[in-house]
Amino acid sequence: MFNNILKYIIIIFFFLCNTILLAQDCSISIQGRVVDEVSQLPLSYVNVYLQETSQGAATDNDGRFFFKNVCVGHYHIIFSHIGCEDSKLHIDLERDTVINVDLDHSDHSLGTVVIQGPKDNVSTQPNLSVNRKKIEDSSNQNLAGLIENEAGVHLIKNGSGISKPVVQGLYGNRLTILNNGIAQSGQQWGNDHGPEIDPFAADNITILKGASALEYNGGNLGSVILVEPKRITREPHLHGQVNYSYESNGRGNNANFRLEKYSRKIAWRINGTLRKYGDRKTTSYYLNNTGLQEANFSILLEKEWNEKIFVDLYASSFNSRLGVLRGSHIALPEEIEQAFTLLEPFYTEPNFSYGVDAPKQHVSHQLIKLKAKYYQNETSVLEFIIAGQLNDRKEFDIRRSGRSDIPALSLKQYTVNVDLTYAKILGDNWNFKIGNQCIVTDNTNNPTGILPLIPDYLSWENGIFATISKKINVVQFKSGIRYDFERQEALTITNTLPKEILRYKNNFQNISGLLAWEVDILDHQSISIYSGLSMRNPGINELYSFGLHQGVSGIEEGDVNLESEIALKNILEYKWLPSPSFSVSTLAYHQIFKDYIFLNPQDEIRPTIRGSFPVFKYEQTDASIYGVDFSTQFTLSNLIIGQVKYSYLRGDDTKNDVPLIYMPPSSVFGSLTYRTLNPINLSSKITLDEFEIELNNRMVFEQIHILAEQDFIAPPAGYNLVGLKVSTNMLTPSYKVRLFVKADNLLNAQYRDYLNRQRYFADDVGISITMGINFKF
Repeated sequence: MFNNILKYIIIIFFFLCNTILLAQDCSISIQGRVVDEVSQLPLSYVNVYLQETSQGAATDNDGRFFFKNVCVGHYHIIFSHIGCEDSKLHIDLERDTVINVDLDHSDHSLGTVVIQGPKDNVSTQPNLSVNRKKIEDSSNQNLAGLIENEAGVHLIKNGSGISKPVVQGLYGNRLTILNNGIAQSGQQWGNDHGPEIDPFAADNITILKGASALEYNGGNLGSVILVEPKRITREPHLHGQVNYSYESNGRGNNANFRLEKYSRKIAWRINGTLRKYGDRKTTSYYLNNTGLQEANFSILLEKEWNEKIFVDLYASSFNSRLGVLRGSHIALPEEIEQAFTLLEPFYTEPNFSYGVDAPKQHVSHQLIKLKAKYYQNETSVLEFIIAGQLNDRKEFDIRRSGRSDIPALSLKQYTVNVDLTYAKILGDNWNFKIGNQCIVTDNTNNPTGILPLIPDYLSWENGIFATISKKINVVQFKSGIRYDFERQEALTITNTLPKEILRYKNNFQNISGLLAWEVDILDHQSISIYSGLSMRNPGINELYSFGLHQGVSGIEEGDVNLESEIALKNILEYKWLPSPSFSVSTLAYHQIFKDYIFLNPQDEIRPTIRGSFPVFKYEQTDASIYGVDFSTQFTLSNLIIGQVKYSYLRGDDTKNDVPLIYMPPSSVFGSLTYRTLNPINLSSKITLDEFEIELNNRMVFEQIHILAEQDFIAPPAGYNLVGLKVSTNMLTPSYKVRLFVKADNLLNAQYRDYLNRQRYFADDVGISITMGINFKF
């Protein structure tokens, strides 16, 4: 009896299972439309990939796509388009579904405040940006190298491994870098002090050149670089990626991983990077002792308490060891004069090495930040940030009696940042934003047996800003004002006998203001006008430096009598974006400085017990810097995409009627990219997507606007660098693999760059081949 009942139960069970399976709905359709985020015009030839079924489609001329006969279930849809960052969407499919997608395909717009609802960030639209895709394809580059080919951006370098950005002629103390919303502290004044930021921890790198820069500490002169991660994707699965690349020049290895997972309790993301390089090579010889070692880590935690409160905690650790070209440290004055003319630097060895010996740098930077946002209602948001930073820099020189392992410069800097910002949409759609920013910095020299280059100091900075904006028909208007107060207390030691301790206390007050307009003159055409007045007080290094700056192989001297700079900046920009396949932007700017502070080479080679070095002094003058940035992007027959970016800049010392030194020469960058329009199916489960071949060229002209007596040697000749890149994606139901091979300086050109401080002693790097793989799941 029991056996009969059990038999009937089993039969009924299998009957029900088969009925459920047969009844599963596999006739569902997914359709949608993809448009440009800024212009809202349709994007054609966007590759749309349904990951779980390996189905692929491309959007038509109206930006539409369609999938049919899809079963009920959980799916990931990947949208990819050349020039755009990939967008990934997770859906729970139960019925026919329509999806509308915006892809960011535009780089230029005037900074405005946007509030779209309680779950959206209050942000400013970028002027120029680099997305995650470019970061992954440029894993051999540091932060500055990623933005080098953007219009108006140049690099000031110290050899092959250290570089920092120059935006419209401004760098160092005049250029603020925001690391995840926090002004990057540290010894940013040094030309050999690159930003201690791992670009792989970021998803977007944005350059603000105009109105929005006023909202950030130190951005009063209109140049701010934002390094930002995106919010963790709101879906429950574990996702991650692993990146690896090998670069032939320097035999460099770059490895990175990222893991993230969203949960209603807490969302998290971790990121880690390891880099190791040996001696770089020019066209004919090794640049000895130019190796690099890096180990970086970051973690991001996000918590959405309710519809109104969002909190995130971010922490990062950056650690590097950098070698300085051995041939840039010379013993005797007559030898340094000889080094300026040698075809090959002193101490050049024929063999490659991964060793990093003195002269060298050990740098670590730790950051922890807590941010809380309170969305009061649909029109207002309050943001609070508190952060702490620790920067530890040690520079090692070649010292006698076996003391090269004792640093010649050891600086430790603690910084605390506290920011409070409130944004609100007022009546009649006026956008209002106000904020207060406070920074306390404690900088200490650890004993080294050598007088420090810069003194111990303590500084307090407090800045208050307010901006208001509105769009009236075709006119978008923004204005703002900012007040900054800084108190400096410095303790210096005299260089004369008997030694004395001198204490300096300075109070600085700076006021900045701006007006900006953007006018839509015709369909998809606009003109932007920006005018701003700003002040900047001299930095600690400009006031009190005295001694050998080991990293740049020069003696630097400050001036305690320097006064605050006053600058007037005007920008005029024309933009034409008739379609996602064509865009033009032309930006002209003019900056007038009163009491411009700059590092001026002196006609002196000074012998010391540490060697003989050229002398540089911080001086002050009136100056004018003006230029034009032009960029265009176009599509030829849907298969080839081209772009051209040109930068012209000129700087003049108007008080002494001579050129300004260390101004970037004119440059032009162009590229042509061939792409496949449709995915290539290798099998039922494997698809090739976004196959691209890019040929690019960067031409840098000779800096002819300089006098022979203004520098130790004449500016180098202009140069031309050709690059080639081949890349593709391989898609499967479980993961995505991106493969790329690229060649920099493909023709192995011999050159020296005017903004590279090591150009006095050696050529720049020769040809380099990089191979990379990116695995996402």
